[in-house]
Amino acid sequence: MSAVVDTARKEKEAYTGGADRPLGSYLATMAVYAASVSALAVATWRRRGRAPSIGPADLALMTITTHKVSRLISKEPVTSPLRAPFTRYSGRGGPAELSEEVRGKGLRHTVGELVTCPFCTGQWVATAYAAGMIFAPDATRFAGATMTAVAGADWLQLAYAKLQQVAEG
Repeated sequence: MSAVVDTARKEKEAYTGGADRPLGSYLATMAVYAASVSALAVATWRRRGRAPSIGPADLALMTITTHKVSRLISKEPVTSPLRAPFTRYSGRGGPAELSEEVRGKGLRHTVGELVTCPFCTGQWVATAYAAGMIFAPDATRFAGATMTAVAGADWLQLAYAKLQQVAEG
């Protein structure tokens, strides 16, 4: 066993070049995700015997919802209390968004990276949406439609603000 640990340490050093990268915590996070997806697959098989089909309309709703919810989790001021244990406020980001720096080491740092990255968070959100489509499809579509409407309204707000700037300038 110590040979495996020694090899892992050497590989980490070769990869990081001395930089503080929490590879063990990344591995733990991937294991949690893989276990969650595996449990979801088993539950789906037991409940339905197959995965549900996702048509184009459901895929569009899932895509827009995933985008909006991942940005809500990772960037919006209202969700900053959820990110606060893992981040430090560093200023305003895009319109109605914050910029935050990840803090801590190990698992704390890894969770901070996850909750401040809409691309990273998106994978978890899409997986949760897929689970919702298996266990509560009507409620999931309703929540998805709500978040899709919010995403559309966001784009209209941005377009309106840009038009105002053009009209004033």
